[in-house]
Amino acid sequence: MRADKPRSWHIGVIGGSGLAAGIALDDAQDIAVSSPFGAPSGPVTTGRLGGVRFTFIARHGAGHRIPPAAINYRANIDVLKRCGVTDLLGLSAIGSLREDMAPGSFVAVDQFIDRTSGRENSFFGPGLVAHVGLADPVCPRLAVLAGAAARRAGAEVYPAGCYLTIDGPQFSTRAESRLYRAWGADVIGMTAMPEARLAREAELPYALLGMVTDWDAWREGAAGVEAADIIAVMHANAALAREAVRALAASLPPVREPSPIDRALDSAIITAPDAHDPRLIARLDAVAARLFGERE
Repeated sequence: MRADKPRSWHIGVIGGSGLAAGIALDDAQDIAVSSPFGAPSGPVTTGRLGGVRFTFIARHGAGHRIPPAAINYRANIDVLKRCGVTDLLGLSAIGSLREDMAPGSFVAVDQFIDRTSGRENSFFGPGLVAHVGLADPVCPRLAVLAGAAARRAGAEVYPAGCYLTIDGPQFSTRAESRLYRAWGADVIGMTAMPEARLAREAELPYALLGMVTDWDAWREGAAGVEAADIIAVMHANAALAREAVRALAASLPPVREPSPIDRALDSAIITAPDAHDPRLIARLDAVAARLFGERE
């Protein structure tokens, strides 16, 4: 098997609808990219930041019009892969399940508990069965780089945390919030899964930098979570999130060395070659192009 070679960085970012515009990319272009997995949340915005290619997609679409359970996670990951991204950074608002992780701080998430249901969580299926490893769902290299960048931007950053994903769109009950704390979850949100799962299937090293906006509903005597409070914290920290992305661009090594995640599918596909479904393989012309020879 050939050895992978170093290459240039191309960072994909999944975040808020105003993130890319606020960063002011060089040579920015908005491009509509189609996917065989349906419509993505919207067009991508691509350009350069400090000489590094960045491509953004707004997770909830323009104006935050798509609720968490209705996001086409597969299409979003697929179009970023089609754009040639090498690594993927998710930025999202999260609730805290720990007293010390206060609103306004950031968490470089390293683990997930998935409590979602009914979301399309794989690119594979009948005719091409694949089981990728997900014991360590976050790329440690990208997570460290993203966390360090947020610190340089002035944020308080926790270097690890377990993110519990719920369907929403409602916030947790107090009983649920306390249960999640008992499970060992540190933060809670509605969008990290299946985003992280699909990134691994697409052989994209993934990291998630979460912005803590609230303490969820577990604290005795405290009011429950309200959307208006979350939005206020997000707006107050929007400039910090943009500066973290700029700092990430400035801190990336000159050359991107290969990651084991670049070859996550090498031993994942278990369907016999003579039983492969050519229609599904055709849909994977970006996600699994390395295996099926559609393109480099």
